Amino acid sequence: MTISLDAFFQATVDTDLVDHHEALQGALQEHYYDKAHGRTEEWDQALAALPELTLDNVDFTEQRVTLPLPENLPTDEQLDQTQLKDNLMAFKPWRKGPWHYLGIDIDTEWRSDWKWQRILPHVSNLKGRNVLDIGTGNGYFLYQMLGAGANMAIGIDPTRIFLYQFHAAQRLLPANGAHLLPLRSEHLPAFGCFDTVFCLGVLYHRRSPIDHLRELMSYLRPGGELVLETIVVPGDEYTILVPEDRYAKMANVWFLPSTAALENLLRRAGFKDVRTVDVNMTSLDEQQATEWMTFHSLEQFLDPENPELTAEGYPAPRRATLIATR
Repeated sequence: MTISLDAFFQATVDTDLVDHHEALQGALQEHYYDKAHGRTEEWDQALAALPELTLDNVDFTEQRVTLPLPENLPTDEQLDQTQLKDNLMAFKPWRKGPWHYLGIDIDTEWRSDWKWQRILPHVSNLKGRNVLDIGTGNGYFLYQMLGAGANMAIGIDPTRIFLYQFHAAQRLLPANGAHLLPLRSEHLPAFGCFDTVFCLGVLYHRRSPIDHLRELMSYLRPGGELVLETIVVPGDEYTILVPEDRYAKMANVWFLPSTAALENLLRRAGFKDVRTVDVNMTSLDEQQATEWMTFHSLEQFLDPENPELTAEGYPAPRRATLIATR
């Protein structure tokens, strides 16, 4: 079994996105439905084993995405918390969060709520806006966007296990404006209709940053807002670090600009009103291994003698948020 994405197409049939349904269906057929994953059966079983409940009045304004255990469950519907945790553990690693799932706290690798609280004060009011989140992961930020008033929050991420984590939440919720498509940004058509596009922690993974910024622009309506968060390095408008091999033990890091150089890149890509609104050093409290993500994390990526440097001797990760307008 493969998770069906029909709900997205049904929910967007009366929106501007209907003009792109054919292109999206073709991309999903090629990059999702026709590509089997070796763990699909295992994940399907874990998803099917989760409780079948529909929660009403879920509040997405909390920093932890909270799917509360209903009060006064009938005796025959009482949940085995040990089994529930085991089923949720089948979807490890849990990277973005935190979540509270029917009495179980899922403490993810990232305290994504800290990032959201840094970003939100600088973003145009999301009330009634249609939002696209590139590299959404498991959809944690989609629910935060709905909580901030977004009408619709569409997430893009090709990682299959994140899709299962997202649907573990969706199966408990009534129809809502959050949808996750398991695609890469380069698989998307030039929508030209989103009010806000978020791109958090993706740019440094792209070989061609200008091309990626132009992609992001193509998803926005004229006057729409880009919210870009990425790793930066200290320096002036001429500073861009290209790691010789790995950066913080990541092989897929290509360009790390200073904030001034990144502002220039955005202007060169055609954006206006470009501004840096936040710069923050990533701390060991914000990114760390937990029982829900047991692989190496930030602590192992840094120089053990000097946490201001990566294991390779580069400046340790600092993340900047920039905002720009199409």
